[in-house]
Amino acid sequence: MKADNSKLSLDKLAVGYGGNALISDITLSLQPGEILTLIGPNGAGKTTILKSITGHLATIAGTVFIDNENMKMLSGKEVATKLAVVLTDRIKPELMTCRELVAAGRYPYTGSFGMLTTHDNEVVDRALKAVHAKDIADRDVTEISDGQRQRILLARAICQEPEIIVLDEPTSFLDVKHKIELLEILRGMAKKDNITVVMSLHEIDLAQKISDKIVCIKGDRIAAYGTPDEIFTDDKIAELYGIEHGSYSALFGSVELSRPTGAPKVFVIGGAGLGTPFYRALQKTDTPFAAGIIPKNDLDYPVAAALSENVITTEAYESVSDEQLAAAKKLIDSADYVLDAKPPVGEFNGYVEELRKYSKDKLSEVIK
Repeated sequence: MKADNSKLSLDKLAVGYGGNALISDITLSLQPGEILTLIGPNGAGKTTILKSITGHLATIAGTVFIDNENMKMLSGKEVATKLAVVLTDRIKPELMTCRELVAAGRYPYTGSFGMLTTHDNEVVDRALKAVHAKDIADRDVTEISDGQRQRILLARAICQEPEIIVLDEPTSFLDVKHKIELLEILRGMAKKDNITVVMSLHEIDLAQKISDKIVCIKGDRIAAYGTPDEIFTDDKIAELYGIEHGSYSALFGSVELSRPTGAPKVFVIGGAGLGTPFYRALQKTDTPFAAGIIPKNDLDYPVAAALSENVITTEAYESVSDEQLAAAKKLIDSADYVLDAKPPVGEFNGYVEELRKYSKDKLSEVIK
């Protein structure tokens, strides 16, 4: 491979089991401080790729390069000082405290007797602090929760002071608060300490927000590779995950369930994002509805369009036409009742007040 400034490179890598390639021709390159995230359906091969990168699984073909050196040519100690790993495999350490498990990350730097120096202990303390785990440092590893164990394993990896860190579903078992904290830690490691991060995530909304590059894995191939802006489109995500019922919004990173079908029974006067709770409430009761008039740059638009086949829209920053207003009134006429999300009326959406007046006999305060 031609020498460059890449920290981690994969050249025509093929991965699998028993000599049989499941995914082939994986070629990519990461610079120091970049964050790469693997996404794709369950069983697509994300963990297989990560284990092949770290050497936990023999590669079928191709080469993994660290600093332009074939990883197979490096000693185990050399690899351990460059690359740290946090996998989902459950560990069962006996009679170890959390601090002792974290301190195991220093062993590539210790002598034959594995004795920790003052500097090593300082590194352990910093790692525990970084993952907000100093309060559980003296507890037995078998007594902590899955989420706490995930943070301890990350602290152990941090202790290795690696140049590359590979993580398999690091946010598994974590609540929302700790998911955010963990990803903030990883982002800090990448952007402040110039550590290259490679991980898999199920939460594609988080992958979209934290990653510099995305790899989409589907079947026996890399379905797509690029920046989040290139990868996260409604169509690409729907194709990757085979979404046939419901929808994904790349703009908001959100998933909507299947829309109700049939003639709309309700008309929702929405706008400014205030209609969205009504749309979702109607979807939960499988009540088909119509909505309008919603500019295409309004917060309500993506959800309305996902959950209803009858949305009267206008282009962003354009005036509502007589035809659009008439279409909205026609839907109001055919609806059983009207819900007003009470969007504020300003200079450019006077049509809201006209729709309210037109539907006053059908206005309802509750969803029936």
